[in-house]
Amino acid sequence: MYPVRPAVLAGLAVSLTFVPLTGAYAASPAPVEAEHGMVVTTQRLATQAGVDVLKKGGNAIDAAIAVGYTLAVVWPEAGNIGGGGFMTIRTKDGKSTFIDFRERAPNASTQNMYLDDKGNPVKGASTDGYLAVGVPGSVAGFEYAREKYGSLPRKDLMEAAIRYAKDGYVLGQGDVASVKENADWLKRDANTAAIFLKDGKPRAVGETFKQPDLAASLAAISDKGQDAFYKGAIADAIVKASGGKGGILKKEDFEQYKVRELEPVKCNYRGYDIISSPPPSSGGVIICEILNVLEGYPLSYLGADSANTVHLMVEAMRYSYVDRNATLGDPDFVKNPVPHLLDKNYAAEIRAKSNPYKAGVSKGLMPKGMDEPRETTHYSIIDNDGNAVAVTYTLNGSYGTGMVAEGTGILLNNEMDDFTAKPGVPNLYGLVQGEANAIAPKKTPLSSMSPTIITKDGKPFMVIGSPGGSRIITITLQAILNVIDHGLDIQEAIDAPRIHHQWLPDQIYTEPNALSPDTVKLLVEMGYKVDEGDPAWPVWGKAAGILVGGKDLATIKKGDGARYNGAMDSRVETGLAKGY
Repeated sequence: MYPVRPAVLAGLAVSLTFVPLTGAYAASPAPVEAEHGMVVTTQRLATQAGVDVLKKGGNAIDAAIAVGYTLAVVWPEAGNIGGGGFMTIRTKDGKSTFIDFRERAPNASTQNMYLDDKGNPVKGASTDGYLAVGVPGSVAGFEYAREKYGSLPRKDLMEAAIRYAKDGYVLGQGDVASVKENADWLKRDANTAAIFLKDGKPRAVGETFKQPDLAASLAAISDKGQDAFYKGAIADAIVKASGGKGGILKKEDFEQYKVRELEPVKCNYRGYDIISSPPPSSGGVIICEILNVLEGYPLSYLGADSANTVHLMVEAMRYSYVDRNATLGDPDFVKNPVPHLLDKNYAAEIRAKSNPYKAGVSKGLMPKGMDEPRETTHYSIIDNDGNAVAVTYTLNGSYGTGMVAEGTGILLNNEMDDFTAKPGVPNLYGLVQGEANAIAPKKTPLSSMSPTIITKDGKPFMVIGSPGGSRIITITLQAILNVIDHGLDIQEAIDAPRIHHQWLPDQIYTEPNALSPDTVKLLVEMGYKVDEGDPAWPVWGKAAGILVGGKDLATIKKGDGARYNGAMDSRVETGLAKGY
């Protein structure tokens, strides 16, 4: 049994007695219920496109493809065909697989391409222009998934996306707010500004937004498949723009792009089987490593958001993020020590090294050789037969590079920033990484994306994932803990306040008002630095989840809950969970 300090329990009692629960617990709406299928995405029209495909007889993979293409139109800040991502699939017969359609480094990439003549990173080089663009993988990934696991023609799956691009869709408050927040970024490129701005300003709520160039690109893909993107006029236009604006993309980069199908990472937490993303994602490995450590502690007894629980979570995160940043990378280029990191005995070693009463020190864990994706999107889908799909894909930064090659309508990623530009130097998300993630031609950058499916007794239990850059792992982790350990319903589990620690910087990040003042005081006394967050910093995710058999564990045990229970993060006003 984990030793519990009386002072910590006393502080927790004060917190629970006198400090009201944060709004995320109290204000969460009920999960959305359905019996035949469920789709949860960050944009209402994309959700509807997925539901329509399910009603038409398509399976969850078909719906995932339709959603992916539709988000490229209606959720331009992260939905994409100019980026890439991952898809975790569990079919109705119990088999699981993982499709890697992440961006790849161009053939002309070099390890030091973002450093100046003194060996220092050039500010903005890996994020701001065509030199930051990795070879996109979404179109190839969707087509691979459709051909191998789907059931409907490509034309049926792309119809909604083409319609919304050609005929337009009515902008809501959230759609306009996103463009307004990123207007300065979008103004830098004339092609991009012409699409998203009107007289240099964001469009108005209620306006019909049309994207004819994007409609033409999507129509070409619908007609000719992935060759239209990788071997035709679209690739030519992107390569031409890249060459004219300091980039290194070549036609052969597109022609040589290949999707990888990999075995998912698997682990077991308190009797629940976790199926998640393997390298080149760190997500599944690190979620499982953290869960293995936490399995040795009585989290449900200690309570959600108590000082003890936060302490245990942070120390597990600290050790796991060291492993993430120092050892993991593209499996075609480095040997990932996945079996070691997932070993329950290794988790026990981490517990033994963690001080039960004091904060650890990240500097003391500095790996040898080291000195010291914000806008992604996730969606979860399950169909009437029990096929489940979790997809996370990204442009990396919000709207990626903010660059659009003339005539394509396609926003391009700045995913090259996810590589280690220089070991020991933080990237866009503050991650300090090592040589395993160094840049190399055709290499895939390490990711935190964590599309995850959980089963119980051989049956689907939960589909979950989120955007959030380096915080994707901890956001997804906490949704899982909130359901399994703390008994929250799926909507409450997703809406609950979040914390994060990623080894360096050595501090706990929390959402504003996530922890009570008493809890923060106890953590500070244990030696932690607590950053209680900037409300304007939008990296706390937009999680999308589905729980099977009931809205929470108690309902599932009673056996009287709805078959599917969907929840879209209340942090995003444009999202929608919908079933039928």
